[in-house]
Amino acid sequence: MKTKTIITTVLAFALGIGLLVVGYNKNGNTLASVQGVSTTTEKSELIVSETLYDFGTVSMKNGNVTKDFTLTNTTDRDAMVSRIETSCMCTSAYIVEPDGTNKGPFGMPGHGGVVPPANEIIPAGESRIIRVVYDPNAHGPAGVGKIDRFITITDSSGGSLRLEIKALVTP
Repeated sequence: MKTKTIITTVLAFALGIGLLVVGYNKNGNTLASVQGVSTTTEKSELIVSETLYDFGTVSMKNGNVTKDFTLTNTTDRDAMVSRIETSCMCTSAYIVEPDGTNKGPFGMPGHGGVVPPANEIIPAGESRIIRVVYDPNAHGPAGVGKIDRFITITDSSGGSLRLEIKALVTP
C-alpha cells in the first residue's frame, strides 16, 4: 500500500506541474517572462548615429572619458525615451537637452540608488545627444584591462537600442 501511495503522489505532482506549464504557454508566457527576464528586444522607433565606440587605451591617471551619441526620432510623431540604464556602475549616461543642460545621470540599476525614469520627449525629426561617461577609476587598481560596457535606451513603446563602449584601461 505504501508504494501505491508514493506512485499516486508522484503522478499527481507531475500532473500539477504539467498543467502549470500548459497554462503559462497558453497565455503566451515563458518561464523567463514569468520571472521578469526579457527574452526579446523590440525594435526602437529611434535610431542612433553609431552603436559602438572604442576609446582605445584609457589611462586611469587621466580620469573620465566621454562619448556623445546622437539619438534621432525619424518618425512623424513625438517619441519618448522612457529609460536609460548602464551595465556597470563605472558608466553613466546623460541626455543633453537642446539648451545644453544635462538630464541625468542614468546608471546601473541597483547601484547608487534607483535609476530615474528618463521621460524625454523627442519631437518628430529631432535629435538628442546621449552623453556616455566612463570612469576608469571606478573599479580601483584591479580595474585595468579590457572593458566592454553597454547602455540600453528604452522608448515608451517598449523598443530598445543598445550602445556599447570599449576600452583598454591602463594605470
